[in-house]
Amino acid sequence: MWLYLVALVGLWMLLRLFRERKVVSDLHNKYVFITGCDSGFGNLLARQLDRRGLRVLAACLTVEGAEQLRSKTSERLETVILDVTKTESIVAATQWVKERVGNRGLWGLVNNAGISVFAVNEWMSKQDFATVLDVNLLGMIEVTLNILPLVRKARGRVVNVSSVMGRLTLVGGGYCVSKYGVEAFSDSLRRELSYFGVKVAIIEPGGFKTNISDVKRLADNVKKLWDQATSEVKEIYGEKYLDSYVKTITSLTDTCSEDLSMVTDCMEHALTACHPRTRYSAGWDAKLFYLPLSYLPTFLLDALYYWNFPKPAQAL
Repeated sequence: MWLYLVALVGLWMLLRLFRERKVVSDLHNKYVFITGCDSGFGNLLARQLDRRGLRVLAACLTVEGAEQLRSKTSERLETVILDVTKTESIVAATQWVKERVGNRGLWGLVNNAGISVFAVNEWMSKQDFATVLDVNLLGMIEVTLNILPLVRKARGRVVNVSSVMGRLTLVGGGYCVSKYGVEAFSDSLRRELSYFGVKVAIIEPGGFKTNISDVKRLADNVKKLWDQATSEVKEIYGEKYLDSYVKTITSLTDTCSEDLSMVTDCMEHALTACHPRTRYSAGWDAKLFYLPLSYLPTFLLDALYYWNFPKPAQAL
């Protein structure tokens, strides 16, 4: 009995490996539009796809970022300035893409642009949440809705960058909220677009060393939000709690991987494979720790949180 079961599992894995190794043809004539290419995953993916021979349309937030990227790539790669929080910028970038792809349509859209703010919810204002949501979720949605007709024309791919924190909430603030939203939007989009031959994939990276996980920036953001909290809230939590919270948040980045290609390889596969996956867990911590952790009962997850995070000064 066990032998048959092992044989079936082995055959299934071989079939899956065979299917996933099949690559889409005529890649050198396919256009891919990537947001957030100034640094991090977007920057590396743009260079990686350019080396692969695809025609990369890279959206950067700054002129400096665009110039730096062009200096490291071939003449095929083109850049455009895009602020995903501004409708007029998205409309202009969409027109720019349309002029380049013409009647062939856009093969791939990679929604990669993102920011992070981690802190205690009670220290924040509505605007602090809105700042993150405008980039990570609402900006991604607006870019997708504008670009979608071009992707549908090519029967192409949409790749949305989420996070393991779209499966597992570790900290307060808008980041986890936005990534849960990315998951929900991507799932509904995948089902709707399947009728038109468009495939939607979600990338769920674990911890990687990018601007989002920069230790100094994380610590400065937490302290800035603490400073804007009311005196009553500060008294409830206490200065000692602030110090411990900052240490806990920044310590999470100590285990972050520097190998960003673990993420961009997943993105590349989602764009170039004949049979891409629905979800990609990028990084060993995502596969072996965060993802399994997300399936634990809630009371166990809460216990792990209480064990790792400090208690407020006036906690019961």
